[in-house]
Amino acid sequence: MTTLEARAPGAAAAPATPPRRRTKQRGRWTGWMFVGPFVVVLVAMLVVPIGYALWLSLFRDQLIGGNQFVWFANYVQLFQDAKFWTGFGRVALFLVVQVPIMLVVALVAALALDSARLWASSFFRIAIFLPYAVPGVVAALIWGFIYGNQFGLTGSINSALGIDLLQPFSPDWVLASIGNIVTWEFVGYNMLIFYAALRVVPTELYEAAEIDGAGPLRTVWSIKIPALRGSIVIATIFSIIGSFQLFNEPNLLKTLAPNVIGSAFTPNMYAYSLSFSGQQFNYSATVAIVMGVITAVIAYIVQVRGTRAENR
Repeated sequence: MTTLEARAPGAAAAPATPPRRRTKQRGRWTGWMFVGPFVVVLVAMLVVPIGYALWLSLFRDQLIGGNQFVWFANYVQLFQDAKFWTGFGRVALFLVVQVPIMLVVALVAALALDSARLWASSFFRIAIFLPYAVPGVVAALIWGFIYGNQFGLTGSINSALGIDLLQPFSPDWVLASIGNIVTWEFVGYNMLIFYAALRVVPTELYEAAEIDGAGPLRTVWSIKIPALRGSIVIATIFSIIGSFQLFNEPNLLKTLAPNVIGSAFTPNMYAYSLSFSGQQFNYSATVAIVMGVITAVIAYIVQVRGTRAENR
């Protein structure tokens, strides 16, 4: 016999989940759905490779015993490696000389475009930015042809003058030649960053400066340059990272100047040579890790100092 149990008169009903709580729980998962793909890509493409490189750097191939765990022996060897420090000094010199020149040229170009006094400013804006659209490999090949002593523009000028006036691939000038290529490539990129920052400066500041009798140079120094401090910091950080990652240009020009540009010309070229030519994957990972740490530290110092100067 089946009976139905009746609810006692004083018994309370089971509390239902409040709608607000259900909405809050759905909101949590909605946020993770948006950031989830980015987190997966970040872990797969950045965290995992860095972790694997760190793991590789703690091992070494031994003649007896094969690949063995050696703790920080590779790092001790690297800090005593003259090839690495010579290449590092070369890119550090490249950074100190080339980056300020490139940023100053980009800044002047951005100020000229923003002044509204430049004729055909749209054409010049595209013309200055256009080299950035050229792939780095193609740019290095183009300038390699121009720099050639037996062909191209340099060879023609030397033949016309009857003397070897231009020697882009000489030991004294090869780094400057590479710097010229990098400057040609990235002036337009940095100019666009500065120009975009100038376009959002409130017009009221220019009107106030004009009422106070400030001339063009005073307006640039007192209004435009301070407005560009954040953009200058960003462009400087990007340029620092790019300088320490210098690889494409010297690696492609190496075939044209094999006696000047060696396999350890830059730290990145040294790591590439160790890995793909010498099969020293563990030591190559060590070079990559050390360069990554050095680059991150210098970029962080520049960012902190730039942020402090901007907040004053």
